[in-house]
Amino acid sequence: MKACVTPLPDVENPSEVAGGAIKPFPSRLNAIPPRISNGLIPGVSSQAYEKDNKMWKKHVKAYSNVNKYLLTGRYRNIMDMNAGFGGFAAAIESPKSWVMNVVPTIAKIATLGAVYERGLIGIYHDWCEAFSTYPRTYDLIHASGPEGAVIMRDDVDVLTKVNKLARGMRWNTKLVDHEDGPLVREKVLYAVKQYWVGGNQTAAS
Repeated sequence: MKACVTPLPDVENPSEVAGGAIKPFPSRLNAIPPRISNGLIPGVSSQAYEKDNKMWKKHVKAYSNVNKYLLTGRYRNIMDMNAGFGGFAAAIESPKSWVMNVVPTIAKIATLGAVYERGLIGIYHDWCEAFSTYPRTYDLIHASGPEGAVIMRDDVDVLTKVNKLARGMRWNTKLVDHEDGPLVREKVLYAVKQYWVGGNQTAAS
């Protein structure tokens, strides 16, 4: 079980707070977690953490410009499939919503401890396996990972709409017939998220 548990850092004397002093919620959402300020996460500095915070605030603001319901509490149950330090969840910062912060087991940096110190919930998970809760439990799923892929299977009318939306977000998509032939209404949509940045005018092929 040791590999699955995130322990508090050791202290040198009884007067110290295990793991370091943590600010009260919600100010701790954006405060530097003690394990980062104390240099206990290799390769992560306080400056890098603050930069990550600013980046996610910018991203969430952009998301809310597209989806006006994001910050209204319309989405009560949210999952971030690649949470990092929990910046996406912290930027949501709504008492009407909660975010399940998933840190992939293959992540280069073990950040779940920092997620906890922000007052957020989270879990390590291997995305090669099924998640422990039913997918429809979540109103919104956030997935960040350029060049990732999605396979969707549904009625042709549904996938036609999804295909249009995906291509509008510069995903490469391919809609193919069911294994039993073109007369079956159920189709399969393959979508690959492309790497692009603002100002790139090249549309996905």
